[in-house]
Amino acid sequence: MNVICIEEKAFYALWDRMFKYVRSQMEMDTPDNWIDKKEAKRLLRIKSDTTLQKLRDEGQIMYSQPERKLILYDRNSINDYLEAHAKEPFDAN
Repeated sequence: MNVICIEEKAFYALWDRMFKYVRSQMEMDTPDNWIDKKEAKRLLRIKSDTTLQKLRDEGQIMYSQPERKLILYDRNSINDYLEAHAKEPFDAN
């Protein structure tokens, strides 16, 4: 069995560095807020590009167009749109 001894200061420096690394890896796993057309249609559960364009044109969902042929959609605005159109279940009694 090998025993490695390090100074307390070095131990805590190593600990902090490891903690920052783990945190950075966790942040990389969070989903990107700006998504492409395919992902937007999947979240909205629609198949039509025309329906997606209608939602965009009516201001129902936010989008960004960083390049001429690239349109990205805001994940949060899609979730807000779905929440705004959610229906409460009715009581059958």
